Amino acid sequence: MSAPHAIERELKVEVRGLSKRFRRGNEELLVLDGLDLEIARGEFVCILGPSGCGKSTLLNVLGGFEEADAGSIRIDGEQVTRPDPRRIFVFQDYGIFPWATVRENIALGLLRRPAREREEIVARYVELIGLQGFEDSYPGELSGGMKQRVAVARALAVSPEIVFMDEPLGALDSLTRLAMRRELLRIWQRERMTIALVTHDVDESLQLADRVVVMTSRPGRIAGIVPIDLPHPRDPSASAYNAKKRELFGLLGVRADV
Repeated sequence: MSAPHAIERELKVEVRGLSKRFRRGNEELLVLDGLDLEIARGEFVCILGPSGCGKSTLLNVLGGFEEADAGSIRIDGEQVTRPDPRRIFVFQDYGIFPWATVRENIALGLLRRPAREREEIVARYVELIGLQGFEDSYPGELSGGMKQRVAVARALAVSPEIVFMDEPLGALDSLTRLAMRRELLRIWQRERMTIALVTHDVDESLQLADRVVVMTSRPGRIAGIVPIDLPHPRDPSASAYNAKKRELFGLLGVRADV
């Protein structure tokens, strides 16, 4: 079954009154407006909303790459003021190095570890993402889905406390995206790290999340937070699934005939 609501579990991320503005010349643009959010340890949260609503900005502020104009962000009770190696990002464009092999890309964050330990960790994650036999392949020799698996493995190999994912499957074709959703879910169920994933895909959020945070159009506010208390694997034809889907579309202000 999916995870209980955040309030019933150990709090990992606490956001209070978060606002963010950008300035373009003489214009001031309010991107995020008064967000309150909690994420539990080990929870998989999807942040869902239309393009331009501030989803990626929220992720960057949570990760310490952008500074909030108002409000506070605490992770494990500590104020977030800068990036931290305990918090890892996975982006849509993979971010793996074309001149490095699969093995070398995964080992990138492990260079301070003893060689034997590094080899053991890399081997574990190569197996976890199902790329045995491709350890010495370069990104140019891999499919899009395989590249994204390498990006995920590299993020997880350093044992992060939180993984922030900014539409990590958005650049993949539809069949590969479905396969990667299953892969990502399998890895999360095994590793149980905390994940916050940004998406504009309703079905993606329904397939993956413990809870879905739905954002409004800019300025980004939280329209609602929907618990997805359905067992995995989730059946898109099930009435409970489609009820959740209608609820999410309703919060997005879109009519869905499902």
